[in-house]
Amino acid sequence: MIKTQYPKLDEVLFRKTLSNGLDVIVLPRSGFSRKIAYFVTDFGSIHTDFTFAGKLWQTPAGIAHFLEHKMFDMPGDRDVSAEFAAWGANTNAFTSYDMTAYYFSCTEHFDDCLRLLLEFVSTPYFTEESVQKELGIIDQEIGMNEDAPDSRLYDNLMAGAYTAHPIRVPILGSRESIRQITPEILHTCHRAFYTPGNMLLCVVGDVDPESVEAIALEVLGNETREVGQKIRSWDEPLASPTENVETRMEVAMPMFSLMFKCDPVDRGEKGIRREIIAEMACEALFGESSQLYQQLYEDGIIDTSFGGGFEVIDGCAMLMLSGDSNFPETIREAVLAQAETIAREGVSDTDFARMLRCALGSRIKGLDSFDSTCFRLCAYHLSDFDYFDFPRIYESIRPEELQAFLAETIRRENSCLSVIYPTCQEEQP
Repeated sequence: MIKTQYPKLDEVLFRKTLSNGLDVIVLPRSGFSRKIAYFVTDFGSIHTDFTFAGKLWQTPAGIAHFLEHKMFDMPGDRDVSAEFAAWGANTNAFTSYDMTAYYFSCTEHFDDCLRLLLEFVSTPYFTEESVQKELGIIDQEIGMNEDAPDSRLYDNLMAGAYTAHPIRVPILGSRESIRQITPEILHTCHRAFYTPGNMLLCVVGDVDPESVEAIALEVLGNETREVGQKIRSWDEPLASPTENVETRMEVAMPMFSLMFKCDPVDRGEKGIRREIIAEMACEALFGESSQLYQQLYEDGIIDTSFGGGFEVIDGCAMLMLSGDSNFPETIREAVLAQAETIAREGVSDTDFARMLRCALGSRIKGLDSFDSTCFRLCAYHLSDFDYFDFPRIYESIRPEELQAFLAETIRRENSCLSVIYPTCQEEQP
């Protein structure tokens, strides 16, 4: 495996693309008993349209999440979770808009757990009976999300702000779309995207990189297979088609989520640079030490629930703020005004240096978490960037880049405000 040292982080990474196409990343952490492994596919809820085996496929919304659930089924009624538990390991999985990840953590029996992870994720087993059973489970999950204010607030925002990009559809899909899922469609998606050439194995812990490579080849073999080609023809306008989305639920006080749509972020170094600039711009605009935050807090317009950041999804990006407030529209107006001020006047050298140190320090501190580090290594690898190269990017950021980002991003026409009002409260004028 290729060994790369990062003196500024005091880290060493081992990488290799195996003969079957699988990318492997190992971060040794000598002396720690805990180990964690992520087995990730570059396939998420937005990737419903693709070509594979000479054919165009347009699959139902929610297919990636449905497939994640079904991967824990194994022939012979094997209970994957129980097998991990017998070795003292915890296992789980998640589906996001643009990836699906399966993972475990353990202190003992790492090799056994790794073999099991690779085995069950690469073993498709979908029967008509099990698909129908899972349909009922996911239908209940969709219902629970619809009744959860946080989920409803977010989903309403995405549906209101986007017209073409599939982020407007919840990751779980809808009750109607999941009823179109069949064992045949699940098999097709597994063949297209659960193949080594579309996947990544990332391990953090006191492990031998060569042993990880050997186990991956032992379980997955040397064969290379065709990978589905995602169709990303999302002609999404930057302007939001909807300015406000409002609904009522049983909440104690109004909840809001405010979005400013951004241009899609490039892959590779340009993408991570854009992300870092955006995150620092967020700190300058509404971070806890910012003038805007302090004023809104002192005026009783926001409370400690207020916060936000920059989010990047395959094909789109957004700056988001959320919290509880009786004055969500006032917050939007204040954000627009303060962004215009910063874009015009900039931030002081002292404030910029402080924000830069804090942002870089936060990233470095995050390396202490095995879970966070493993996830970030995977996410940035799928975006064609070496995550451990981030200190160099921070060193190159300049204050005027924050100003330019705010000037082009924080615009009324790019914004959408989602609010959930209490059922007994009148809406804000």
